[in-house]
Amino acid sequence: MPLPINAKQLIEEHLIESERIELKEGFNPEAIIHTMCAFANDFNNWGGGYIIIGVDDKKRIIGIIETQIDSIMKKIVELSNKIQLPYYPIVEPTKYNKKNILILYCPGGPARPYKAPQELGSRFEYKYYIRHSASTVIANRDEEKELISMSNQIPYDDQINQKASLSDLNLRLIKSYLHDINSKLDANLLSFNELCRSLNIVEGPNEMIKPKNIGLLFFSNEPERYIRTPWIEITVFQDKIGDKFREEKFLGPIQNQIISALQYIKNTVIQEQVIKVPNKAQAVRFFSYPYTAIEEALVNAVYHKSYEIDAPIEVRIELDRIDIISYPGPLPPLNKDNINDAIVISKRYRNRRIGDFLKELKLTEGKNTGFRKIRNAMEVNGSPAPIFITDDERVQFITS
Repeated sequence: MPLPINAKQLIEEHLIESERIELKEGFNPEAIIHTMCAFANDFNNWGGGYIIIGVDDKKRIIGIIETQIDSIMKKIVELSNKIQLPYYPIVEPTKYNKKNILILYCPGGPARPYKAPQELGSRFEYKYYIRHSASTVIANRDEEKELISMSNQIPYDDQINQKASLSDLNLRLIKSYLHDINSKLDANLLSFNELCRSLNIVEGPNEMIKPKNIGLLFFSNEPERYIRTPWIEITVFQDKIGDKFREEKFLGPIQNQIISALQYIKNTVIQEQVIKVPNKAQAVRFFSYPYTAIEEALVNAVYHKSYEIDAPIEVRIELDRIDIISYPGPLPPLNKDNINDAIVISKRYRNRRIGDFLKELKLTEGKNTGFRKIRNAMEVNGSPAPIFITDDERVQFITS
């Protein structure tokens, strides 16, 4: 099955984090099944990952002998059946730099936790495998307990939406997305079912195929018909008391919401000040708010909010500040005491699929750089440092 993301994007363009890519010079069945199992378990809700066979760990293209491709693909099916429960990656043979390689897309599985045999043979012991950074490891006792507690817990964005049907996904929006990410996936050569399956935005047999929430959020004209308050609200206050204000609501596919909301803020809120400096040809330019900081904060809110909670993203533009509010607050280990630390790292994601689509659209990087970029943009502009706020119960998250 063809993938929307191509080999060059995976190998060269750093579109996907290194933790989610495993490069294999050759076909090593034991290593392959362990990594398939680890990506299926998706311990950190990263969205699974990719195994690329025929590329070494220095990203040199070794290639696969063409006559071996069919036998390797058959062996992958055998390995899939050895995982408990059986788990099947999406496999795409392709050419890169005139050499044959094999890409295995291993999304987070719907029936975790998964186990794989530690060794392949007639007698073997099954283990839980997870990813630690860019390595596949056997889960320790505590990690195993946590993994078991996650049993059948599929992140909301990757769940099937029983209220919607395949016809609620819009082909025009899908084609626009494929164009924007420079995908080689040709929507005209596939049936609509096959196209949606390639994007992993549907699930179920063809006679009962249903869209996932991720598909409705990005490729439905009206995601609010099926998902609670998936929109952005902007309130511009015109006095200190709050009696005078104007409101705007941004609906539709969430990538379009982001673009429209940012354009609205840029046009109506951000003001530029130009100061001529003596003995310098160039003037110094300052902005009431640096656009980069607002963009990063708003995209992070869209990425990390819970779409199960009946609360939209709120952008409150006061006379002296902008507050961007999403619900709930950050996931552990982040809390109200460490969220403003100079170095803030969280490897656990709430939405494992939204991040992928936003990264492919170049709207976010998903590499724990958000806080840093916001701080840097504020500093460069000469603005006060941003404040990140949550509470003891992590009810909400505010960037101010």
